[in-house]
Amino acid sequence: MREKQIEQKLVRATKNMGGIAPKFTSPGFDGMPDRIVLLPGGRIAFVEVKATGCKPRPLQLARHGMLRRLGFQVYVLDDEQQIGGILNEIRAT
Repeated sequence: MREKQIEQKLVRATKNMGGIAPKFTSPGFDGMPDRIVLLPGGRIAFVEVKATGCKPRPLQLARHGMLRRLGFQVYVLDDEQQIGGILNEIRAT
């Protein structure tokens, strides 16, 4: 499945849970995840969306590591079947 399709499904599922998943852009700081997921109760996580079977680039992996060291959750989403599990995990933390 194409990245854009998976991303749209993530946005829709997040909205159905009462949250938002705005596109995350960081000019001058390449490699940041595609979406920031904000759920009720102050739950926050970053999601890197990839086409099915694709993997993050080395720079993206470095940014994910940086965010994790700062205490944030970072997920790589490449299959629409992962969406529910990711959102449930974000909501539970």
